[in-house]
Order: sequence, then structure tokens, then C-alpha cells
Amino acid sequence: MEARKTKMQWLWENMKGYRAAYIAGILGTVLYNILQLTVPVFSEKIVDLFLTGESAAENLQNKRNLLVGLIVGMVLVTVFRTIIVYITCLDFESVSQKVLYRIRNYLFGKIEHQDMKFYDNYRTGDLMTRLTGDLDAVRHMVAWVVRMIVESFSLMAAAAVYFFYMDWKLALCLLAIAPFIFLIIVLFKNKVAPMHAALREKLALMNTAAQENIAGNRVVKAFAREQHEIEKFDERNRDYSETNKKTAFVWLHFYPYVETFANLLPVVLLLVGGMFLIGGQITMGEYVAFSGLTWALANPMRQLGGIMNEFQRFSAASNKVMEIYYSEPTIVDRENPVAAEGHFNGKIEFRDVSFAYEHRPVLHHISFTANPGETIAIMGETGCGKTSLIQLIPRFYDPTEGQVLVDGVDVRDYKLHDLRKNIGLATQDVLLYSDTIDGNIAYGDSSMPFERVTRYAGYSAAAEFINKMPEGYNTIVGERGVGLSGGQKQRISLARAMAIKPAILILDDTTSAVDLETEKHIQDSLEHLEFTCTKIIIAQRISSTRKADKILVLKDGRIEESGNHEELLKKRGYYYELVKLQGGEELFARAAEKGGE
Repeated sequence: MEARKTKMQWLWENMKGYRAAYIAGILGTVLYNILQLTVPVFSEKIVDLFLTGESAAENLQNKRNLLVGLIVGMVLVTVFRTIIVYITCLDFESVSQKVLYRIRNYLFGKIEHQDMKFYDNYRTGDLMTRLTGDLDAVRHMVAWVVRMIVESFSLMAAAAVYFFYMDWKLALCLLAIAPFIFLIIVLFKNKVAPMHAALREKLALMNTAAQENIAGNRVVKAFAREQHEIEKFDERNRDYSETNKKTAFVWLHFYPYVETFANLLPVVLLLVGGMFLIGGQITMGEYVAFSGLTWALANPMRQLGGIMNEFQRFSAASNKVMEIYYSEPTIVDRENPVAAEGHFNGKIEFRDVSFAYEHRPVLHHISFTANPGETIAIMGETGCGKTSLIQLIPRFYDPTEGQVLVDGVDVRDYKLHDLRKNIGLATQDVLLYSDTIDGNIAYGDSSMPFERVTRYAGYSAAAEFINKMPEGYNTIVGERGVGLSGGQKQRISLARAMAIKPAILILDDTTSAVDLETEKHIQDSLEHLEFTCTKIIIAQRISSTRKADKILVLKDGRIEESGNHEELLKKRGYYYELVKLQGGEELFARAAEKGGE
């Protein structure tokens, strides 16, 4: 696992390729702040030589070229400084956007390659906040906060050096105020840091509430709970707003003290500088220079609070970003995975498999074999572990005990990509993307010929309703397939799973929302696929399972019954009762003809 770095080390790491440009920006910032001194220096010369000095009149008469040169120099240096400011601002902004682009892509890649445990622990709204608001705080740090820190301290340092060069006593009197302001900033930092962390959590909660309600809009409308959800969101929004105001008020509480000390600088200059001027320790030009540069101390002191506030915002946000950045999935390829060339045969074997979610046992000592081309049906009461069992085959989770083998190889020894590209999966809870129907069916292979798309749409009994749509296969379906019925979405999902011609086809209750006639068409299609695949079917309808080569009945995470349709009827257990419950007189008669009951 990659060692976690400090926040600034992490930023520097992500500036690779742009570091020279960023350093150039920092040096440019230092340069244009040093150039801030030129106007007061030139002003000092003009005042002493041409306004208040003993030879002022004579200099005006004889050294006019020098006066013009000083004025022109002031103008040129100001224009040059403005150009540098413009270039450095562009430089900082350019680097910040490139760093933002790099980190966001890296984070999205990290999230894409995480395992199911990761998604069990992180809310969608929270992840969206990390990819948007939190990353914007990181970009702001690179583009503005660092620049302002460099600007403030370089300006103060340049002014302090010049002050000491002119008169060290007056310089000490002015700089004596700085420690008090730094103390206030430290107190402010200690107060505001936890508030920014809390503010960030409130934002994540608000975004999660919005995301869940937008995604679940049909449920909200079905129960007429719009007003309830509006009130609930308003509560989250108010909570975030109040925390935001409290955070802002912290700085407002400290700001008067900072402003008071910053405003003391002109007072100190007026009193002490006036005494030095009267006493002849400094010239009028030097006093003008001091006066013209007091802002170079006062402004950075005022800005330090805002800089610290933004730094704490970055600190809270970067903690969340780095948490994902350095996270590692637990389901990963082994160091020397088994080479899997070509198409799998599709043999599946569970050897004494047990599984638990976070120490909560779900499956206990499951053992069975599915030979290539066979159909295995899995049945059982809700919560008995059916979905957990099939999720072990593509390694969405790893078993806590035992082995899951495909073609005689432990699935943990395959490359994840090789394993999963041989598995087609269709679930009851269908996710369709905001794309065309063609694009959704061909999701597993973007280069899939249109002819194959239509063929498998026919197999899944989807072609009929697709052809009736205004734009046929080019019809755009809404987010999550909104605009289609549950049965239509299931049929598109089934076509998507079959179209990649997998060696293993896993169907998790994928015909629960279709009528019996459509289901019969789908079952006939599955029996006569043009390619050989092992089918694992979770279903509660006897019509979906009775032709299976083997039926597994799960109860409390264990295999309670195992056999084909006729064998299970003889056992008069759960399967027998389910057949009776679903009105299976005709099935009983057929079983009796074959020597069953």
C-alpha cells in the first residue's frame, strides 16, 4: 500500500510535470512584491532631491533629466510589475486546473476500481462532494492560498528589509506589532479548524439528501411525500447554513483585533516617525517612504486571517479527498494470476464456502458443482443468502472460508478483468444509463455490431416494444431507465448480459416483472442460445426453475434441498410447498407421469 503523505507533499506529488511552472509562479510573486518597493524608493529620491532637500531648487534647475528618469522609471516598473502579476496569476490558475484535472481523474479511477465493501461504507452524496466541492477547495489552495501566502510574507519581508536599511529603530517600532497579530491568527486557527471539518460533513449530508431524493423521485411521488422531503432537505440546508455562518462569524470575532493592530501602524509612524523626523534622524523622503510602505505590513497582516480560513477549508477537504486517494480495495489481482486465454468453459464449483458481511454470517458450508452448459436454479426465502452466493462468482466479495472455482481455478487466482468479462450479470434492480437502448444493450462491448444487439433483444423479448418506440434502438432512455416499465428494463438488462456471449450467465430474479407469456419466451431463448454458457438463475417462480438441471433451496445460508424438479417434489419440502402455493396441479400431474408423486 502506498504510504500516505502530508497534505503539502500530496499536492507537490500531483504537480509532477507542472512543478517548474509553479515555482516560476512563486518566484514571479516574490519578484513583483519586491518591485512594490520601487515606487516608495523613487518617491524618497524625488522628495529629498527635488522637494524638501537643501539643494531642491538647484536640482530642479540642473537635474531635470534625473527627475524625468525617476518618474519614467516609476511608470515602467509599475507596468512591468502589472505584467508579472498577470502572468503569475495565469500560471497559478493554469497549474491549479491541471492538478484538479489529474486528481479528479485519479479519484474517479480509484472509486471505479473499489470493491463492494467500499460502496457499502460510503454514501453516493458524500463521494460526489469529494469529487466536486472538496476538490474545488484543493484547486483554490493551489491557485490562491499558496500565492497569497507567498505574496504576504514576501511583501512583509521586503518591506522589513527596506525599513531596516533606512532606520532600524523605526523599523523595530513598526514590526513590534506583528507578533500580536500572529498570536491572534494562531488562536483563530485553533478555533476555526474543527468548524471547517464540521461544515464539510454538513455539506456532504445535504448533498446525500438531495441525491437520494432525486434518485428515488418515484417513491417520493408514490407516497405523496414531496412536502416531507422538502422539509427534510430544508432542515439539512438550514443546518449547513447555520454552520457556515458560525464558521464565518469566528473570523468576524477575531477580525476587529487584527484590524486594530494593523491600523496602529500609521499611528506608530506618526508618533515615532514624527519624533525621528523632528530630531533629524530621518529625512522627509525617508518618512514619505516609510509612510508609503506601511500598507506593505498592514495589508498582509489583514489578509492572514482570510488565508488561514481558506487553508483550514483546504485542510478539512483534503482529508476527505486523500482518504479516497490512498484507499485500496481488498478485492485485487494476486501477484501472479493464472493466465486465462480465450473463452471460459463455464464450470463452477463451490467447495465448503462460508461468507460473512462484517462478521455477520450469511452463508454456511455451501458446496455444489455446475458443469459447463448446465442451468442451476437457486431458491429460498428472502434473506437466505441467494444474492450473496452469486456475488462470490465474479468476486464482488471473497468467501471467508472455502473456495469458489471456475474451470477448476480459484476465482481469486484469476485477473479480475479476465474473470468478469466471461460473466454476464442481470439483476432485478436494473440500472440503465442515460443513453440509447442500443448503447445500453451494447454496454459490455462498445464495438458490438448492431445485428447482435437486435438478435439478443429478440432473445430477451425486448425487440417488440423497442421497435414500437419512435426512434427504435436510438431511443434515449432516462437516468436509471426512467420512462420504461420494470419489465422492459429487465428485458434490456437481460439482453445486455447475453449479448457479450458469456461463459457464465447469472440472472438474479430478472423475470420477476414480466408476464408469464414473456417469461416463457425468455426461457425458450435461454434454452436455445447460440453459444454454450452455464446459467445460474435466482427465481421464485416455478416456471423459471422447473427445467433447471439442478435446483438449490437455501435456508438461513445453508443448502436445505438439492436436486431437479422431480427429485425435489418427492422430498415434500420447501420446493414442494412452493409448487402447491403457486397452483402447480399441472406440474404435479406431469411429475406423476414421470414416476413422481
